[in-house]
Amino acid sequence: MNNDKQNGIGQVHVYTGNGKGKTTAAFGLALRAAMAGKAVYIGQFVKSQKYNETKITSKLDKFVVEQFGCGCMLSRHATDEDREEAAHGLEVCAQHIKEGKWEVVILDEITIALHLELIKIEDVITMLDNRAPHVEIILTGRYAPQALMDYADLVTDMREVKHYYSTKGLISRNGIDK
Repeated sequence: MNNDKQNGIGQVHVYTGNGKGKTTAAFGLALRAAMAGKAVYIGQFVKSQKYNETKITSKLDKFVVEQFGCGCMLSRHATDEDREEAAHGLEVCAQHIKEGKWEVVILDEITIALHLELIKIEDVITMLDNRAPHVEIILTGRYAPQALMDYADLVTDMREVKHYYSTKGLISRNGIDK
């Protein structure tokens, strides 16, 4: 296949693992794509806090971040509202992926939504099966299911080797971790 044809085929990426940097890597790819003139859509699952990276939407055209979460779930169980918000997010993202208006679509923390059983892997695979062929898709989050990794064209497992949260007791720092 020649490069022109290869460039028109969107790939599916998965960034997973227990290490830091999955969302950061996805936003880095998004910035690269935006600077190349591509339209970028980011759907963030299980997040409602406006981290610094979400401010990029005020600086770039054709760059949207939409959140589908009801607050931090680290210390609580999922509610019906959490499941409804994740299902709504999946529906919105599936429509964007199918329409093909956005050339890069990032589903940030979608594997966490899967892990917490807010959405089903079958629905995610159906969404991917029904994508416009040119759309590049990046799925992030810990605990990516094997079925998703098998489906993907690229899988990166970010492994924590050492982290200053645990080794130095540092908390999230503005502009670096959030």
